[in-house]
Amino acid sequence: MNLRIGFGYDLHLLAKDRKLILGGIEIESPFGLIGHSDGDVLIHSIIDSLFGAFSLGDIGTHFPDYDPAYKGISSLVLLEETTDKIPGSVVNIDATIVAEVVKLFPYFDSMKENIARIIGINESSISIKATTNEGVGPVGEKKAIACYCISLCKEGI
Repeated sequence: MNLRIGFGYDLHLLAKDRKLILGGIEIESPFGLIGHSDGDVLIHSIIDSLFGAFSLGDIGTHFPDYDPAYKGISSLVLLEETTDKIPGSVVNIDATIVAEVVKLFPYFDSMKENIARIIGINESSISIKATTNEGVGPVGEKKAIACYCISLCKEGI
């Protein structure tokens, strides 16, 4: 069995009067993420890590932000399409959300449930953590949210 590791990263700016969607869950917040889709940095970083594991480019290659078909789309739909495009299966996912604006821990179980359902793995194979940027940079200044993700996959379906 050949194992493959992928790394993903995403960052979106925050704006007032937008929904904050992370892991497909709407989070109560006065700020939301700006994006062509729903701006879900967690799902976007997972998508990039999965494409990266199989050397298939990145999220912009497969779902370009100039394509009106993806305007306002749920990133969970993009994750489902990504899962169909990769030539293998996911073993586990480890993601870290970097945010200053809201506490995310209460939402982790629901996020994992969404991701596990779409990818077809057990929730125990998904790790979601959150940290702050200690007041540094756009994330620390509450202007953005970022996410890092590593995925372990195996070739073949």
